[in-house]
Amino acid sequence: MSELSWRHQTLIQALLSRGPLRDDEFHSIFTALTGKNSGAHKQLFDEYLLKINKSLSYVQCELRGFRNQYDGRIYYGVVNNISDEQSNLGTKYSVPQIAFFKAIIEAILQDAAAEGSISDIDVLNIRLETQVLTGTGSQSQGGLTQVPPALKNFSISQKQKALDELVRDQWLTRTPDGNIGLGVRSFLDLRSYFRNNDIPPCQVCNEAGVKAELCQNESCTVRVHKYCLKQLFSQRKGESVCPSCGTQWNYVAPKAELIEEGNEADAPTQGQPPSGSKRKRLESSKPGDANAVRSGPSQASRPTSDLRRTTRSTTRIK
Repeated sequence: MSELSWRHQTLIQALLSRGPLRDDEFHSIFTALTGKNSGAHKQLFDEYLLKINKSLSYVQCELRGFRNQYDGRIYYGVVNNISDEQSNLGTKYSVPQIAFFKAIIEAILQDAAAEGSISDIDVLNIRLETQVLTGTGSQSQGGLTQVPPALKNFSISQKQKALDELVRDQWLTRTPDGNIGLGVRSFLDLRSYFRNNDIPPCQVCNEAGVKAELCQNESCTVRVHKYCLKQLFSQRKGESVCPSCGTQWNYVAPKAELIEEGNEADAPTQGQPPSGSKRKRLESSKPGDANAVRSGPSQASRPTSDLRRTTRSTTRIK
């Protein structure tokens, strides 16, 4: 194993100490350490990432590039390749807090409308009894699983405290409309969890479609991330139809957007850190676009079209 320089080590330490970093922040650190711009010196940037990952592989870790599905921004982070969602949380969280977190994830992923969030009230009303697997708890005389007191007595105030901590640690995020969505650490660390639980993938990038646009055809299961739509329809010569069933897709291209040719096609998957090429983007202001989950209200206050879409069958968490 080749020895890492202090510059490589500083990049790793920045990610470990500060959590996932936006691409512009990570590139700024790289430039400060090397004196080189990651866009102008793409090969050097890629060599740094490759060398870091070769060393991290010895401890079953990886420096990974991934997208925040709510705003489309690219982030970098270090992930444990052999971990699950419980071990990622580590020992900092209690058993009830971990069960609470898992229940929130399930509620978000089971949303047939792929809004990617649930209301704050729905979060606090989650019952942890659903997280008790048959045969793992204390057995009553009738053979039924008893709910451990730690879960049964997990109060609203304890849930609120755990929720605030999960948001602060970037496992969850608060949306502008007050809902709760997945944080950037969840998108980084829970990739295998999404796949193991058969979360429907995006038709374009094949990553889990947690926050995605759905085909208008109720019998079609195609979903596409909002930031992947441009790549999809630019390849179809302006024909905005579903790639599976051919149903017309209500897609409106941004009015003012300058993107270098090939950037969208070269966007990274979660397992491949993106290149350091600079992206020139001038986006028109769109309501709720920056850092926003376009998710919204609970089912009781959703428009009729949203209520109809929630009848779409989805695979539940195992």
